Amino acid sequence: MLANRRQLLAGTGLVAFGGLLPAGCTKFAAAAGEGLAAGKPNLFIGTGGHGHTYPGASLPFGMAQLSPDTNTHGWDACSGYHQKDGSILGFSHTHLSGTGIGDMLDVLVVPTRQQLTLEPGTVEDPDAGYRQRYSDEHAEPGYYRVALESGVLAELTVTERCGLHRYRFGDGPAHILIDFAHAIEDDWDKGIVVEDASLALDEDGTLTGGRQVNRWAKGRRIHFAMQLSRQPDRVQFFGDDGTPATDGSTSIEGNRLRAALFFDDAGGEPILIRTGLSAVDVQGARDALAQEMPGWDFDRTANAARNTWSQALGGIRVSGGTEDQRTIMASALYHAQLAPTLFTDRDGRYVGLDRAVHRAAEGEEAHSTYSLWDTYRALHPLLTLIDPERAALLTRDICRQTAQSPAGPLVWPLQGVETACMIGWHGVSVLAEAHAKGIAADYAAAWPNIRRRAFDRDFKDIDSTLGRGFYYDLGYIPADEVWESVSRTQEYAYDDWAMAHLAEALGESEDAAALRERSRNWRGVIDAEARFAKPRFADGTWWQDYDPVQIGHDVDRWRDYTEANGWQATFLNQHDVYGLIAHFGGDAAFEKQLDALFEAPSTLPDNAPPDISGLVGQYAHGNEPNHHVAYLYAYCGAPHKTQAMVRRLLTEMYRNDPDGVIGNDDCGQMSAWFILSALGFYPVDPVSAVYVFGSPLFDVAEVKVGAGKTLTVRAENNAPEHPYVQSVLWNGEPWKRNWIAHAELARGGTLVFEMGPEPSCFGAALADRPPSFGAAPT
Repeated sequence: MLANRRQLLAGTGLVAFGGLLPAGCTKFAAAAGEGLAAGKPNLFIGTGGHGHTYPGASLPFGMAQLSPDTNTHGWDACSGYHQKDGSILGFSHTHLSGTGIGDMLDVLVVPTRQQLTLEPGTVEDPDAGYRQRYSDEHAEPGYYRVALESGVLAELTVTERCGLHRYRFGDGPAHILIDFAHAIEDDWDKGIVVEDASLALDEDGTLTGGRQVNRWAKGRRIHFAMQLSRQPDRVQFFGDDGTPATDGSTSIEGNRLRAALFFDDAGGEPILIRTGLSAVDVQGARDALAQEMPGWDFDRTANAARNTWSQALGGIRVSGGTEDQRTIMASALYHAQLAPTLFTDRDGRYVGLDRAVHRAAEGEEAHSTYSLWDTYRALHPLLTLIDPERAALLTRDICRQTAQSPAGPLVWPLQGVETACMIGWHGVSVLAEAHAKGIAADYAAAWPNIRRRAFDRDFKDIDSTLGRGFYYDLGYIPADEVWESVSRTQEYAYDDWAMAHLAEALGESEDAAALRERSRNWRGVIDAEARFAKPRFADGTWWQDYDPVQIGHDVDRWRDYTEANGWQATFLNQHDVYGLIAHFGGDAAFEKQLDALFEAPSTLPDNAPPDISGLVGQYAHGNEPNHHVAYLYAYCGAPHKTQAMVRRLLTEMYRNDPDGVIGNDDCGQMSAWFILSALGFYPVDPVSAVYVFGSPLFDVAEVKVGAGKTLTVRAENNAPEHPYVQSVLWNGEPWKRNWIAHAELARGGTLVFEMGPEPSCFGAALADRPPSFGAAPT
């Protein structure tokens, strides 16, 4: 057993939760000061440890992510960059933020004054290739700068679909290598990762190219058009084996292609490179250049990017907390607006999940990088609050892509490919939540494919939907038949809950009733006597030698849970919490089991995935399945334990440091948890369109909620040692409930928490607890 994984935070007993629920309430206190400001993000948060973020230039939800690459091998190379690698390969135009699988890194540009070499070298031996050590690294939203050891100052900025580089060379010869073979590659990759590539040099000096990449999003294509502010003295193409093409060649085809652009004297005026991108064709990339980057004014482009980010980051302003916490808040808001990523060309064309080229209507956009297993929990709920127009745009896109996809409801689409990564089909949760919050979209267009996934046994399964037949017939998925069966059963049940909402909204009442009933299939894998999520076999028996720390009943080769163990999977239920409480035997038994989760020894089996991190007892904050769990105390009459634990997680799991995210940031989900929890509320069940109160971190927060409206959250008498809510006011009136509807917050107003050092009775009464499964507790 491993006793010391990264930042295992052992439980400290009931002292951490403030002891037993008291009988009295504490009186109100004085108002806090203002001093509101939008913080300055630290783009290096998450670039160390296992955060898997990148520091380069992007726009909010943009197609281009122009950033340095430091490695292409290993788990911590998922974003292409890791703070500890120590050398830079070059600068590529597409990146993933915070994912647990790597891809992208398209069109690597290597500016150097070293001798030409086509191989990159390794992190351990950078001198063996074109890698360069670096210094004076600086990153801010929309802009990146670094000094390379060969004497090149590199600066990067972007528009939505284009990257703009500015390189200052010392006097003398230099070259710029375009490594079009560069990609994430690991030992377990099978077959050819990059193929069907081409490069061509036009008469006007424009370099164009396209390639197919067969990694995570297998078969995705990328095309580019690149122009330089100064023409090179000569251009040399290199084929698959590194052999130079015939002198004078203006094009080349193959798999692993490169082009070297030589300058006899690169000194003097900087050399700028502008690159347009498209997943459709080279013309789309040319259009991006022509319409987004017609000139060579780097500073103007960088300032425009800064201004765009200033607007995006100005949506939340805070005062109070520490300087580091304000930086973490701004950084989280930055990371929460990197994905999903734009996928339409300037003319509206995009590659659908059916691999056909579609054209979005004017004003509409298609997006990629929907990390839905992660982001349905908090990222998409956050966007419905702070950027309802963006949320509506994404909702309409998900409806269209669901209708177009041969797999139906979205799972983890990347660059026009349904990767089927993780489990369930949580695109339906985003749609159901959006509908519940009043977002208009063509849900009816998406429903036929959603219904096929819900009911049609002949609808072809993908990796994320395996075991549906067992789920229909047995009410659970057998552990001796299907991988990750315990998690699948519970997450399919949540998707049933979401689909029931959509069916009801569309007038399909019989389907809604069937789905609502089936959404209680979570009971099939929760042993009421043991009060644990347990592997259950096809004959109906439970795993007899059950150990909640293990990740599978066959320890050597099997997983029964998705990136979790029995402890963490016991509390996956988000939509039927009162059903789970009753299944456990009532409030006291449920609270006791929650306590046990947070107080258990923080040990993990040797075969536990690295995603299970940030442990408090066996609660794992470093991965998404537990993100709502601290808020479950609110449902059993112990909201003060939610308040204490949420405050603890806010202060212990996030730091202003490259290793400042306890797990993968997962396209902004980890960041979104921080933002919402720091504001004082969280969507345990996004489809319910309500938020459960926690413990606000800042004294004052102002949140723009669209249409000129502002939500102000004040925490009076707030302090590190005052995590407990004593009372709440909403727009000046006493608020007794321990939750609030999205519709209330979206109208704007003032939410005031009175905080104190001891637990109070606020929100503990049965009538004040949050609704679940569409009803209040009884």
